[in-house]
Amino acid sequence: MGMGGGGGKGARSDINVTPLIDVLLVLLIIFMVIQPNVVRGLDTLVPQPPKDKTADVDSRTIVVQALANGKGQPAYKINDDQVTLDQLTEKLRTIFEARNDKVMFVKGDKDLDFAAVTPVIDAGHAAGVDNIGIITPRVEAGN
Repeated sequence: MGMGGGGGKGARSDINVTPLIDVLLVLLIIFMVIQPNVVRGLDTLVPQPPKDKTADVDSRTIVVQALANGKGQPAYKINDDQVTLDQLTEKLRTIFEARNDKVMFVKGDKDLDFAAVTPVIDAGHAAGVDNIGIITPRVEAGN
């Protein structure tokens, strides 16, 4: 009836944790090596300001603007032509159907939420535009 120390010949109820720690360390090293290779985010193209400040903007460059008009709904322009949101996809489709370079830039008014600019991006994708760039105030200032 005595409780003796570890010299008994019966089965032990203790778990040998050494192999579990080895497996844990191997898994930890594997996950540490794999983690930096995970790709996150979206590919973006940012328009660069022209090197020569006096150069005119290429007439083939398409810039779609979303402008605040104070009436609640934004106004949209393709270069200098006023369009409605309903006409935007069809106008872009007619512009880009004969072009090889399907690049468009979007410029949103600083007073608008991004939710007013997203229909322009959606219309560009629906019209078959491959690359859509966003013109920010910093890019426009030439910094």
